[in-house]
Amino acid sequence: MGPGIKSGDDVRAQKEYCMKEEFAQVVSWLEQHPLGYTLTALSALIVLAWLSNWVTRHILLRGLRRLIRATVLEKDRELTPLAFVSRLSNVIPALVVSIGIKAVPDLPAALVAVVENVSSAFIVLTVALALGDALNLANGLYQRRRNAHLRPIKGYVQVVKIVIYAIAAILVVASLIDRSPLILLSGLGAMAAVLLLIFQDTLLSLVASVQLSSNDMVRVGDWIEMPQLNADGDVIDIALHTVKVQNWDKTITTIPTKRMISDPFRNWRGMQESGGRRIKRSMYVDQQSIRFLSDEERSRLDRFALLDGYLSAKEAELESWNVSLSGGERDVVNRRRVTNIGTFRAYVERYLRKHPGIHQEMTLMVRQLAPTSDGLPLEIYCFTNTTAWLAYEGIQSDIFDHLLAILPEFGLRVFQHPSGADMRALGVSLSAPVPVPSAVLPGAQGSLS
Repeated sequence: MGPGIKSGDDVRAQKEYCMKEEFAQVVSWLEQHPLGYTLTALSALIVLAWLSNWVTRHILLRGLRRLIRATVLEKDRELTPLAFVSRLSNVIPALVVSIGIKAVPDLPAALVAVVENVSSAFIVLTVALALGDALNLANGLYQRRRNAHLRPIKGYVQVVKIVIYAIAAILVVASLIDRSPLILLSGLGAMAAVLLLIFQDTLLSLVASVQLSSNDMVRVGDWIEMPQLNADGDVIDIALHTVKVQNWDKTITTIPTKRMISDPFRNWRGMQESGGRRIKRSMYVDQQSIRFLSDEERSRLDRFALLDGYLSAKEAELESWNVSLSGGERDVVNRRRVTNIGTFRAYVERYLRKHPGIHQEMTLMVRQLAPTSDGLPLEIYCFTNTTAWLAYEGIQSDIFDHLLAILPEFGLRVFQHPSGADMRALGVSLSAPVPVPSAVLPGAQGSLS
């Protein structure tokens, strides 16, 4: 290589030397202007913090989003860890500011301490909120399990979050006042009574949540009834402090969790799991319509397919009883005879045994209750083979539609208080003129003197 030609290494070395000279000149100028030096260093620190935040969000989070799109979590945005990572990404610029503020020249020591303390408090707060998001994510993932509603963990998650936030609050205050957290913790002993008074509802709710969960008293999706709090519907949420119930009128009742332990409530889960729902309703029969059946009426009732064999078997039983009577006791008043109410009760029981909507493996009976001033209660006690509300009401209504319509065939009447139409009809009949016999008219022939 000739004497006037420089190699590549020489060129690079010359450029590096020139850059060093320029940098030294800039530093020398800045040292001669302290205010400009400080402002430049602060600007560089702010740009570096912003750049670190931008890199974290646009590189780390973008890569995480691509990873999530390949998983099932993309279908449920509430269960993605983006919120957790996004909060943690704010820690990096805070660390840059906390460390870089010491490199800024000519700053007052008090200002440097304040910036460091605020940065430390911000980092603690950010980490605490990120842990809260992580717990929410864990709870959401747990709720996706098939049997998660049997053992909800939302109350425990809230307790852990309260502990984390309490510790974070102590560390934030300690960072801001630049004191050891142990100094603050040493003063909590004197505040224990105050804290117990403030958090008594939280402690009671925590105990109640543990009892509800361990004893399996209530689950999300259960139908509960709590009349004293106007709650009658499905449980939609179980938290640390409250249990939310969506009533059948679509309103929402919020019940304090501790009231679920101290107050009685009815849980219809057993009914729903049994597969049958109870029908317990009475028909009030007019007692004046109850009588013995005549031979003609027994012959007419033999036409009912559901009574096939009942009347003949009953008559054979009664005839066997009556034959055993002595001659003087064979009077009609001493004999046993078939009644219309007994025949109707047998008809209703057989009707229920044949009904496709009635659960035949559960209790089924038709019984008479104590007579009242409203008539003789004939109670239907059975279970449907479905727990669906609409189907249950349809089956129950169909049964009583039929029984009320067939009741007159047995010579029975349903008791009903007089209505306005009955009173008007009675008034018309009383106001009609009554014919007077001519024998009692004045001046009539044959009248008594």
